Amino acid sequence: MSPTPAPPAPPPVAVTGPGADAADLRGFGYEPELRRSIGSYASFAAGFSFVSILTTVFQLFAFGFSFGGPAFFWTWPLVFAGQFMVALTFAELAARYPISGCIYQWSRRLSNSAVGWFAGWVMIIAQTVTVAAAAIALQVVLPSIWSGFQLVGDDPSLTSPTGATNAVILGSILIGLTTLVNVIGVRLMAIINSTGVTLEIIGVVAVVVLLLVNAERGPGVVLDTGGTGSGFGYVGAFLVSALMAAYVVVGFDSAGELSEETRDPRHTAPRTILRALAASGIGGGLMLLVALMAAPSLTDGRLATEGLPYVLMSRLGETGGRILLIDVAIAVVVCTLAIQTAGSRMVFSMARDGVLPFSAALRKVSPRTGAPALPAIVVGVGAAAVLFVNIGQAALFTALTSVCIVMLYMAYALVTVPLLVRRLKGWPRGEDAAATERGGRLFSLGRWGLAVNVLAVVYGIGMILNLGWPRQEVYDPTGEHWYLHYFSLLFVGGSLLVGALVYRRFRARTSSPQLLLPLAVVAEGEAA
Repeated sequence: MSPTPAPPAPPPVAVTGPGADAADLRGFGYEPELRRSIGSYASFAAGFSFVSILTTVFQLFAFGFSFGGPAFFWTWPLVFAGQFMVALTFAELAARYPISGCIYQWSRRLSNSAVGWFAGWVMIIAQTVTVAAAAIALQVVLPSIWSGFQLVGDDPSLTSPTGATNAVILGSILIGLTTLVNVIGVRLMAIINSTGVTLEIIGVVAVVVLLLVNAERGPGVVLDTGGTGSGFGYVGAFLVSALMAAYVVVGFDSAGELSEETRDPRHTAPRTILRALAASGIGGGLMLLVALMAAPSLTDGRLATEGLPYVLMSRLGETGGRILLIDVAIAVVVCTLAIQTAGSRMVFSMARDGVLPFSAALRKVSPRTGAPALPAIVVGVGAAAVLFVNIGQAALFTALTSVCIVMLYMAYALVTVPLLVRRLKGWPRGEDAAATERGGRLFSLGRWGLAVNVLAVVYGIGMILNLGWPRQEVYDPTGEHWYLHYFSLLFVGGSLLVGALVYRRFRARTSSPQLLLPLAVVAEGEAA
């Protein structure tokens, strides 16, 4: 009689809880210092609030429409599709490397310490500039709610000297408040962020429904180029208008940035990265569509200068429009807060490895609040400094917006390109074996991984070239300042040059045994 075959082994079951998360982090060579108080919704909120469609769509709708007409709508699904490819690769990495400062940590583990360092350096600068760019959005909203918010002059337009100066004042006040919240601790940040995101989602739904009810034209409006070109002649205008969508659809990796403060991050972060981007993509696309359908006029020039606040106030009246604009202002606040939090975690992660100036101070975590306070202050001061160079220089706003996007896309490419190289060598076989043993079954693209990764790389490089191209109509529309025309090249080149000097000073530390310990742990798992 033949023996009864043994039943198949059950799939690995994730062992979760504070102790398991702490042990998992120690496996990468780091002692737990940050407090794990972020759950699934707060993790989703971190990514959603960084993207913040209410903030950024309201801020840049006029820019996109002015260059591409109603048909600029199609830049949104194209950018969303490209970024979703990037997000899918990030979700795989978040499951395998649940560490704060994820762009830096992922890049150096996939390539080497030099590439990883520059990925982190570029991301810190990008996030600092993006904090300033997000805070600027208050100027688009607050003066429309109440004229008393226009503290300087009487022209609230961002393209005017008084509007630009007022934006600096409002933005600086906001950055001061978000810095204070980040210093107090991650729990307060998560509460504010989650509450703000809930209100933002309600606001998005309200905008879509109310503008749809007040629509004047059908969805076919998105086929109208508004006289900006036709056929192949429209391609140039279309590519410029893509800046709007490209600026909005970034920051979904924030859930990975907060991995060391998230419960069960190997399973939570991948899901929330994808959910935050999907919700933003659907909500933002609907907002663009209904705004074009409900705009009082497509030809009077106001949509190209005043954007969505003009549509809301015209269609919903003073009271209804102001209520929704208050919700937009809340979204601007939580967006700025989320970006600054992500930037501070990047600074902390690199300082913990001793590869930044003043690392000993920057890596300290307050035992009372469980938060790295000094990195939040550094990012806040840096963002405020970026704001102050804009006083009286309205043209710099668009230049800053463009530059921060270019830098973010560069940092993303320093992850997706090394990942593609590693994937061609067999990644993530060994890493899956080591990680699954600790965390259970992980998110994986499986056989689709290579194709998705290739698309993510092609899209990212193409968008870097598109956004960084020195177009006068984007960077220097008045033609008065040659340096603005080449602002993206000058800023990116200057940032990399300064980074090279800093890296040269700290290069020895990036090769130290202490830093290589986490890499050795990963390599050991891959060899297995």
